[in-house]
Amino acid sequence: MLVEDHAVVRTGYRRLIDAETDLVVVGEAATADEAYGRLCESGGVDVAMVDLSLRESSGIDAIRRMLAREPQLRVLVVSMHDNPSFVVQAMRAGALGYLTKNSEPGEVLTAIRDVAVGRRVLSAEVAQGVASAALAEEAPLSRLTPREFEVLRMAVNGESVDAIAQRLHLSQKTVHNHMSSVRQKLGVDNDFHLLRLAVRHGLTDLPAGAPLRMAPT
Repeated sequence: MLVEDHAVVRTGYRRLIDAETDLVVVGEAATADEAYGRLCESGGVDVAMVDLSLRESSGIDAIRRMLAREPQLRVLVVSMHDNPSFVVQAMRAGALGYLTKNSEPGEVLTAIRDVAVGRRVLSAEVAQGVASAALAEEAPLSRLTPREFEVLRMAVNGESVDAIAQRLHLSQKTVHNHMSSVRQKLGVDNDFHLLRLAVRHGLTDLPAGAPLRMAPT
């Protein structure tokens, strides 16, 4: 199953996969809710290819919810993000593999087959980044849980508490509690320092030069 919010990208992956004799796309979804619904409907998904940057939902939340429903499901992330923090959080949420969207078609097909039989897969550029960050102890965001990481990522990209709560199916109080835990774990006492840390570690999707704003949390 393809979980990707860009229809053109999904079409490209579908054509790549369906051209193989041993692989077939059995479903597509653009949001975490759609992915969960398709999973419930089909019941025959072996591997889910998931993008982390879904417009109306969270890729990490999609991984968590799908695996709660189908623990035997194998998840392969294919994302624009090569930041080690994204890789760590995706794997903690239950993904078995992580590729960037720069990966060659052959690498994607090999990763699907490897993940399908339970092998852990990281693209070379991702693996090197994770190893370098671990050796240099430069990954403070790895202290966060996947849910805390997603709440923080949405907040530093300007989403309100209400919007975060709706996208992640949480109460506003729970979102506030997660943000308090994030500040404590990262050792910051205000939103300005939190935003600076998030920018430094590539957590914001804002284009270069855009004004940095963080909704009150």
